[in-house]
Amino acid sequence: MIYCSPSTLLHLLIGFSFCRPSIAELRVSFKTTHASPCAGFGFLIQQDMEHALFPSWPATAPALIDVAAGRAPADTVIRGGVWVNVHTREALPNHDIAIKHGRVACVVPDASHCIGPKTEIIDANGRYMIPGLCDGHMHIESGMLTPAEFAAAVIPHGTTSMFTDPHEIANVLGLAGVRLMHDEALMQPVNIWTQMPSCAPSAPGMETTGYEISAEDVAEAMTWPGIIGLGEMMNFPGVAAADPQMLAEIAATQHAGKTVGGHYASPDLGRDFAAYVAGGPADDHEGTSEADAIARMRQGMRSMIRLGSAWFDVESQITAITEKGLDPRNMILCTDDCHSGTLVNDGHMNRVVRHAIDCGCDPLVALQMATLNTATHFGLEREVGSITPGRRADIILTSDLRALPIEQVIARGQTVAKNGVLTATCPHLDWPDAVRSTVHLGKTLSADNFTIHAPEGRNSVTANVIGVVENQAPTKALKRDLPVTNGKVESHGDTCQIALVERHRATGGVTNALVAGFGYEGPMAMASTVAHDSHHMIVVGTDRTQMTLAANRLAEVGGGITIWRDGSELALVELPIAGLMSDSPAHDVAASADRMVQAMVDCGCTLNNAYMQHSLLALVVIPELRISDLGLVDVRTFEFIPVLEPTT
Repeated sequence: MIYCSPSTLLHLLIGFSFCRPSIAELRVSFKTTHASPCAGFGFLIQQDMEHALFPSWPATAPALIDVAAGRAPADTVIRGGVWVNVHTREALPNHDIAIKHGRVACVVPDASHCIGPKTEIIDANGRYMIPGLCDGHMHIESGMLTPAEFAAAVIPHGTTSMFTDPHEIANVLGLAGVRLMHDEALMQPVNIWTQMPSCAPSAPGMETTGYEISAEDVAEAMTWPGIIGLGEMMNFPGVAAADPQMLAEIAATQHAGKTVGGHYASPDLGRDFAAYVAGGPADDHEGTSEADAIARMRQGMRSMIRLGSAWFDVESQITAITEKGLDPRNMILCTDDCHSGTLVNDGHMNRVVRHAIDCGCDPLVALQMATLNTATHFGLEREVGSITPGRRADIILTSDLRALPIEQVIARGQTVAKNGVLTATCPHLDWPDAVRSTVHLGKTLSADNFTIHAPEGRNSVTANVIGVVENQAPTKALKRDLPVTNGKVESHGDTCQIALVERHRATGGVTNALVAGFGYEGPMAMASTVAHDSHHMIVVGTDRTQMTLAANRLAEVGGGITIWRDGSELALVELPIAGLMSDSPAHDVAASADRMVQAMVDCGCTLNNAYMQHSLLALVVIPELRISDLGLVDVRTFEFIPVLEPTT
């Protein structure tokens, strides 16, 4: 229930009516060839409001004061724990926490004066009481789950606050898709704040997306209740060149008093980096070295270091803290991308904190980097990130600060998980039918569509090849000599074909190129409609017939991931919502994802989390080579290059 006076409630209702325009009022130009993804959608206003307008500290201050002073009983008191204070980096034994209306009223050695006949008592039994964990940068869609199912998966791992950028769905469904993600996020029993996507397309002129995000869209989103800032500004060349649209998006965000997310995916820390920082991004998660982390922090940015399903960038950067001794308050832990298998089997932010500790970080510093630092960065230090008076009562009970078992999770004063089992309800939106029909190929594909033709009379060719790098987002620009049979370039060794199949506008377009590093053997193919960031369809294979079967299969099921070998489907992960997500339970999606990973291994792939590498092969803002619907992109120069080297 919302705790506030009638006049305050009326004020909130009035404010809510202005900041929640209906989907029909959103300024989005839907394609005439496709139905609006929001047709027939009805908002759950009452339920949304309860979470979006969580009672503010001023609204609850009288009650919090009365509880702290002993004039009124607390709703809940946690007794006899070790208070982990991330403001001072102390672990203080024998403390109690009194909670009222979902917020911390006081933290004292003895809260007996706060206990009434109806107060719930939680016995900490000497365990550590740590703040709920915050993920400073992440994409829910990468979990292959809707916000509700993503929340259900990570709450038992102790994640109680997420700062998510839904730019994946923005590329497919535009502003309306972002709004759907935003609204389901607000319905959850934990805190999910949304960053308005900044770059769809991520690199204008280099790719074609389903929808384009404009500066007007950004300004519109800044009025929504759950928007916390601007998502990662991926068009770093545009910012460095003072592109008017990029600067307008940044200005709209800063005018709203919100945080601008960064994404500087270049190793060059010279003039371009200086120009990018001058443009206003406040953080960056694309660093891979200690020098990257230090450069960002020295320029007043927060260095976000990530451990996702395929990104292992913590160990190489945390040395700025553990060895160089720099101030840790400017470093933030995050995940960026975690697929459902990682979430279910390995964890979420608890996994990142444990890893940071294993890399030599003091546990209290690691916790600070996953709680208070994140909250401060987004201007929410008075709301989340610590167990102190007035903050939301987001608390984890754990018996070991290093191993970090998540034994009980409390969010907004309510127990939401115990011993790895979710005890809360994570409400779902009724996703419109149109968002389940987003794979439009325009035709049934044939093997001819996946042919790379060699120059007449050639028996071999020299090709520009995308080289996959294990555990990192960047690729390498390779050159390989490949055989030609009957005028067609063939796969050879660990070099496969890659194709990007247009799926937004039903053009029937297929762009072909080559990729190396997966290690596939025998006639096989893997196709995915998760293809950052344009999210067309990526097909990688050693055999054109298998590639055809895989691509047509995804058109049939409405999107997802499929693997074929010798004419049979080895694995299928159905992702019907925008071709990116499933609203099935996380464990079911993870089981399908596990079968997919095993199928990749069965086809000869030995890379760690190779699925993530596959899904990023069209991300035309990360060097060195990528594929788009317009051709093969050299991201070092932002120019198209030929797949086959010219003959001399």
